Order: sequence, then C-alpha cells, then structure tokens
Amino acid sequence: MSTVRAKFFVEDIRHNDVPGTDQYATISMKPVFGTYADGDVEGTNKSWSKWTPSGHLSITITNPDAIGAFEIGKAYYLDFSPVG
Repeated sequence: MSTVRAKFFVEDIRHNDVPGTDQYATISMKPVFGTYADGDVEGTNKSWSKWTPSGHLSITITNPDAIGAFEIGKAYYLDFSPVG
C-alpha cells in the first residue's frame, strides 16, 4: 500500500489576534471515528486504524485563501504518500 487515506474533522480554528501582524490561523483536527452511525460511511480510517482511530493534527496556515477552505465540524481527507 503506497498511499494511506485518513478522514479527519476540524475541531477548532484559532485566528491570530495580534494587530499589525500577518493573518494566520491554527487548524486543529481529529480523526472521524466509528462507521456508518458516526460519520465514516466509507470506513476510510480502516486503512490506517484497525480499531477506534486516534490522533491529532495541528497546522498553522498563513495563506488567507487556504484558511477560508476549512470549516469547524467539516471532515476532510488527508492523503499520505511517500515523496519520490
């Protein structure tokens, strides 16, 4: 398997509140867990987690257009594949 796909949801978005600085936001995500009843209808996270998936992703984004692409509570795919 060369690519692993995970389904994470946005738990929190924290925007900077420092006047005079460039806009940025820190996006915090956790895995969607469960199956049909809990939102992972495709069973996506079974590709990397045999049981209840656990994890946390936190990224700081400095591109305003990219910040706008994330919504609290919405799920997103994360694809992991080797470089090169």
